[in-house]
Amino acid sequence: MTRLSLPTLVLRYAGFALLAMAANLGTQRAVLAFGDPEQLLLPAIALGTLIGLAVKYTLDKRWIFHDRGTTPLPRQFALYSLMGLATTALFWGTETAFWLLWHSDAARELGAALGLTVGYVVKYRLDRRFVFAVAMTGEDSNETPREGQEQAA
Repeated sequence: MTRLSLPTLVLRYAGFALLAMAANLGTQRAVLAFGDPEQLLLPAIALGTLIGLAVKYTLDKRWIFHDRGTTPLPRQFALYSLMGLATTALFWGTETAFWLLWHSDAARELGAALGLTVGYVVKYRLDRRFVFAVAMTGEDSNETPREGQEQAA
């Protein structure tokens, strides 16, 4: 399988992160439209996170790590989700801090976007090492080299 160049990988991963962020924040807006943001903030964040996670997993599995399904989906998705716990805490903490500081939807969404951006960088490294490592070590492995490996010319 042809390896992606680093710029192509970064653009693809960032694009998928943006799609997942849009799904996440769109879901939050939809939930928050049903009533008082003070009461619905936690459910909105939780449901938005779940939707964003499902979108990102689906795109990463196929287009970043080129995993063709050798690991049973529930187990792999659980591991993928587990790798996201720390990054989700970072995202939620940043989003909540911005809300508490400025009490505005724009600030909350800015905090969410910042937290998600940093979280996705960390998450890629965790997923590459722990979730999709099997797919990356096979003949038809990931298009990106693992740390310490050189990229084919």
